[in-house]
Amino acid sequence: MFQRVVASATKQAEQLRLDGNSYFKKDRFGAAIDAYTEAIVLCPNIPIYWTNRALCHRKRNEWKRVEEDCRKAIQLDHHSVKAHYMLGLALLHRTEYAEGVKELEKALDLGRGANPKGYMVEEIWEELSRAKYLREACEAALNQKHFLDVSQTEGFEEEKNAESNLEQLEALGRVFNIAAENDTPTEVPDYLCCKITLDIFRDPVITPSGVTYERAAILDHLQKVGKFDPITRELLYPSQLVSNLAIKEAVSAYLEKHGWAYKMD
Repeated sequence: MFQRVVASATKQAEQLRLDGNSYFKKDRFGAAIDAYTEAIVLCPNIPIYWTNRALCHRKRNEWKRVEEDCRKAIQLDHHSVKAHYMLGLALLHRTEYAEGVKELEKALDLGRGANPKGYMVEEIWEELSRAKYLREACEAALNQKHFLDVSQTEGFEEEKNAESNLEQLEALGRVFNIAAENDTPTEVPDYLCCKITLDIFRDPVITPSGVTYERAAILDHLQKVGKFDPITRELLYPSQLVSNLAIKEAVSAYLEKHGWAYKMD
């Protein structure tokens, strides 16, 4: 009897999910939220119901609810790419840049493992670029502001108020000028680029012969062209690819200063 009740609830919840998906495609986000909520009531331990509802809240810019649903989804599934991704976006909207970047990086790593050629990996990659850029610019601006604040003499604050404001504006201007210089596209070093895509590495892997490729690109080559290294022509199988952590760290350091490189096609 109990098993029949559970099976019935599961079936009904899944139908509600499908209804919610249909509403979502028609931009009826309120109706979709209602459907997903009913599904959650019936089966609260299914993470996709929570992430689907979070996506609807995201479309309506209800970021607090996005955060709540994503945190619940992560409790149920620590490897949910969508949950970590949308939680990162929600934290960024609260100007929690450090935590937001952390969640986006987690989503990117999970996305690379699940589907390195998927659209979400590129989307997360670009959002991570913007987040790191904002975090660094804001941190630099706040540090400069703090320096100016503590350097003011107590007895002269009122007299120098106008001068202080001008100094702070000039300091902020210098911060963003530096950021703009770092964000001006130049040529990415060859050793940070894949020899197949010619783009900066996202997920570099090294072959037994010592050549580094973008994981998605070399896997695509092995599947569609043949089981051989495109540079050395030596026999190569997917199982032989190993993450190149040294290059990955080098790329990360480069992107910390050159956010524009995230967006290279």
